[in-house]
Amino acid sequence: MLAELRGLNEECGVFGIWGHVDAAQIAYYGLHALQHRGQEGAGIVTQHEKHLHVVKGEGLVNEVFSGNEINELKGQAAIGQVRYTTDNGRGIENVQPLVFRSTTGNLSVAHNGNIVNAAELREHLERQGSIFQTNSDTEVLAHLIKKSNGTPRQRDRVKKALSMLKGAFAFVLLTEESLMVAQDPNGLRPLALGKMGDAWVVASETCAFDIIGAESIRSVEPGELIIINKDGLHSERFAPAADAAMCSMEYVYFARPDSNIDGINIHSARKRCGKQLAREVNIEADVVTGVPDSSISAAIGFSEESGIPYELGLIKSRYVGRTFIQPSQELREQGVKMKLSPVRQVVNGKRVVMVDDSIVRGTTSKRIVKMLKEAGATEVHVVIASPPLVSPCFYGVDISTDSELIATGKTVEEVRDLIEADSLTFLSPEGLLKSIGRSDEMKNCGQCLACFTGEYPTEIYTDTVLPHEKEIVR
Repeated sequence: MLAELRGLNEECGVFGIWGHVDAAQIAYYGLHALQHRGQEGAGIVTQHEKHLHVVKGEGLVNEVFSGNEINELKGQAAIGQVRYTTDNGRGIENVQPLVFRSTTGNLSVAHNGNIVNAAELREHLERQGSIFQTNSDTEVLAHLIKKSNGTPRQRDRVKKALSMLKGAFAFVLLTEESLMVAQDPNGLRPLALGKMGDAWVVASETCAFDIIGAESIRSVEPGELIIINKDGLHSERFAPAADAAMCSMEYVYFARPDSNIDGINIHSARKRCGKQLAREVNIEADVVTGVPDSSISAAIGFSEESGIPYELGLIKSRYVGRTFIQPSQELREQGVKMKLSPVRQVVNGKRVVMVDDSIVRGTTSKRIVKMLKEAGATEVHVVIASPPLVSPCFYGVDISTDSELIATGKTVEEVRDLIEADSLTFLSPEGLLKSIGRSDEMKNCGQCLACFTGEYPTEIYTDTVLPHEKEIVR
C-alpha cells in the first residue's frame, strides 16, 4: 500500500562504488534507483587525492543534486544514501553519509538499519569523552572505530567496532584508502555486491545495478566485512554468521519488484504469495484488484490461481506532491483520497477482492474499502499477502510500538469489523515462507518474522523499547 500514508517506512538505502572515473555520477543513478527506500534526504561522498568531499541535503535525490553539485564531487570512489527519517532524526545534520575528520584519518559512513544497543554504546562513549553531533545510530560506529586501541590497522579497528554492534545494519564506509562494506551477523538488511567493468559496486538492492549496467555478483554475507582498495577486493569476518534472518517485509513490501534478494526475485515472490493466498481462502467474487503499487504482483498471482479476472480497480495518482506525507491521521486520510481513486466502471455492481500487502493501522484499508463501496462495489473482500503485523520492529522499520498496529490483541474478525470489509484473510506465516522460497519451518527459516510472531532474532535492549511496550519483547 502507500507507506507514506500509513506509517510503514524503511530507514534508507545505501550505495557504494570503487574504481570508476565517474563515481559520483554513478552513485547518483544508483541512489535514484533506491529512492523508494527513503525520500527525505540524500547525500554522496567521494574520495579524491586522499580527501573526502561531501554534498548532501534534505529532499529527493534530484532535488539535492539539482544543479552542478554532482560535478563538484571528484574521485573514483563514492558512497551515498537515501534516507527516511523518524521525528527525532530530522535535520540536515542527520542526513548521510556522515563525514568524520581527524588527525588519524578521515572516514565517511552510511548505514541502513537500526542498532538496538546504540543508546547503551552512546552512553559508554560519552563517559569516555565522545561528543555526538547527530541523533543517528550511524555515528556510534565512527566513535567506536576511533576509540579502538591496540589495533594499528584500520580494518582491524573497524572489525572490532562492528563486533560491538547489535541489531540490523548494512554499512558502507569510505576512507582515504578503501571502501568497506559490512553486513550484520543475521543478515537482516539487504546488501548486494556487483561489478561494473573493473569497478566494484554495492547497493541495498540489485535494481540499482540494473540502472547503471552493473552485474550482480552475490549478497554480502552475514558477519562479513569486505575491503575494496587499489589491491582489489578482500573479504574478512568481523563476527561468525548467526542464523540468517532477512527481513520478510523486504519481500512483502519494501524492495522494488525488479530487485533480487539472496537470488530470489521480489516480483516472483509476491506473485507466489498471491497464489498461496488463493489456495488458503475460498472467495466467490467477480473481480480481483490490487492496491498500487506493491500489491499488484500478489493480485496477479491471486487472480491466476483463483480464476477470478484481474482488473485495475484502483488507480494511483503519480502527481501528488510530498506535501501530503504528514504524520496526522486527518491529513493521512486526506492523502488517501489524493493518492488513490477507484475505477467505477470496473467495480460498480461487482464483488471485489482487494489484495494488499499488509495492514498497519487499518485506517487506510478502511478508507479504501469505503471508496470501493461508494464506487458501487456490492462486496469488498480484503486479502492480505502477509500475516498480521502484531509486534513492533526494532531493526529499522518504522513500526516501533504495538499501539500502531491494528492487529495486535485482536482477532481477524475484529480487524475485519474495524475496516468494514465483507471478509478479511491474511496469508499464513508458513504460506509466506513457502512463497518466498524458504523452508516453511518457522525456526532457522532464513527470514525474520518478528513483526508477525514477536520472536526476535537478536537480543532487544531495554533502551530500545518504549516503557509501555517492554512487556511484548520476548
